[in-house]
Amino acid sequence: MLKNEGVAAFYKGLSAGLLRQATYTTARLGSFKILTAKAIEANDGKPLPLYQKALCGLTAGAIGASVGSPADLALIRMQADATLPAAQRRNYTNAFHALYRITADEGVLALWKGAGPTVVRAMALNMGMLASYDQSVEFFRDSVGLGEGATVLGASSVSGFFAAACSLPFDYVKTQIQKMQPDADGKYPYTGSVDCAVKTFKAGGPFKFYTGFPVYCVRIAPHVMMTWIFLNQIQKLQKSYGL
Repeated sequence: MLKNEGVAAFYKGLSAGLLRQATYTTARLGSFKILTAKAIEANDGKPLPLYQKALCGLTAGAIGASVGSPADLALIRMQADATLPAAQRRNYTNAFHALYRITADEGVLALWKGAGPTVVRAMALNMGMLASYDQSVEFFRDSVGLGEGATVLGASSVSGFFAAACSLPFDYVKTQIQKMQPDADGKYPYTGSVDCAVKTFKAGGPFKFYTGFPVYCVRIAPHVMMTWIFLNQIQKLQKSYGL
């Protein structure tokens, strides 16, 4: 990539990636905090068991993915564009151009193409990320006795791994659906996410869904870790201002 396309190739789809984070990540983290606060209140202020944290994570993931699905679609298409033959490339210049073109060429509902697997993937990622983080914080802080900084770092590392492990199979299916192109007869290779999953399983077995896991983990885990570290600092800043 560096040799053929230069440094800019590594940031292809950056505008869509930023828009996706501004919509998807804020919606899921915000809704998770609201849901857990309500659950703790209903639990008389006691810490939530793991299954309740997982349920809150699943729900928050679904909410966030529904909000961020259009930006996610734009990101996938912009990143996959270079792999297509020149005649089939969409040549989106930025995220907003991509959203405009998708709406104009395919209709408003096309912005949520692949939303089903996107929501399922987000639910799996958030269940692994959010539930494991809260559980790890309690373990490192209360059982191991680590300080605040070490607790956040350790818990965010665990959270990053579980987020990647739980979400990659669904991310694989979601990506195949979102980037597929019709053949000469106008027929798509998959009729939906279930068809994609069945064909993938028949072609390569269960481990086919974990193709590229080391790279995916390197992509997801640092992002998850940085999210928790920055969120922790933002919350401390909010408390210092009485917010």
